[in-house]
Amino acid sequence: MNEKKLLKYAIDYLSKYDSSKKNLLYILKRKIFRLNLTGIEKKRLIDKLENILFELEKNKFIDDKRYTQSKISLLSRSGKSKNYIFNYLILKGIDKFEINNNFNIYNRSNNDWELNSAKIFAKKKKLMDSNKNYEKKLSQMARAGFSYDICKKILG
Repeated sequence: MNEKKLLKYAIDYLSKYDSSKKNLLYILKRKIFRLNLTGIEKKRLIDKLENILFELEKNKFIDDKRYTQSKISLLSRSGKSKNYIFNYLILKGIDKFEINNNFNIYNRSNNDWELNSAKIFAKKKKLMDSNKNYEKKLSQMARAGFSYDICKKILG
């Protein structure tokens, strides 16, 4: 395998999935280690990864800011808390400053997004119509990362 094939693999991956720069680096490294190559050839390919990532960034295939914005929007609409989204993006290699900046931008356009996300979570988990006691419902929402104030507003 050479640099061109690795670049093609990265583009094929990005055509299916959106990814952050650090996550794509991890995926490409895993691909290289799965190949049946000698250690020297693997090291040579790993050294070429920075060039590949630079090329992808230059051509706007990967953009951490766009990735962060889309994940915040997607995960908030699927009932995830701010803490969950923050930790998810940290795992994907996004900078804390970038995450907080994008949360501020998202808050300006959607004031009650975390409250709406908590409602979606409660609806998905059937917390509104279940016969569980209040403390169990509260603890389930707290484990999902929602603040105490938001949990109280949702659960009554």
